Amino acid sequence: MSDWLPDRSRLSIHVPFGLVCGIGLIGFLLVSLQHWRRGTVVLGLALLVAAGLRAMIPDERAGLLAIRSRVVDILLYAGFGVVIISIAMTIKGLFG
Repeated sequence: MSDWLPDRSRLSIHVPFGLVCGIGLIGFLLVSLQHWRRGTVVLGLALLVAAGLRAMIPDERAGLLAIRSRVVDILLYAGFGVVIISIAMTIKGLFG
């Protein structure tokens, strides 16, 4: 455990990841309620939020959003987010 970090600071490191997970859970909930297009768009938005947070928050405060280097994380989060949203918006049929 990191004794040099106060309790509030240790908890605040995980807030960005919690925010992204919360948005992702809303997306999964929408998909499970048969709103698959809206749900996948929300999942893509969660990845775009992760990219934005990774770009703004310093490495020490990024918590579980920091997996690789900052540039690689931003490019992958944003790239996957855009791809998921664009695929969800271009697929026709099924349940709308």
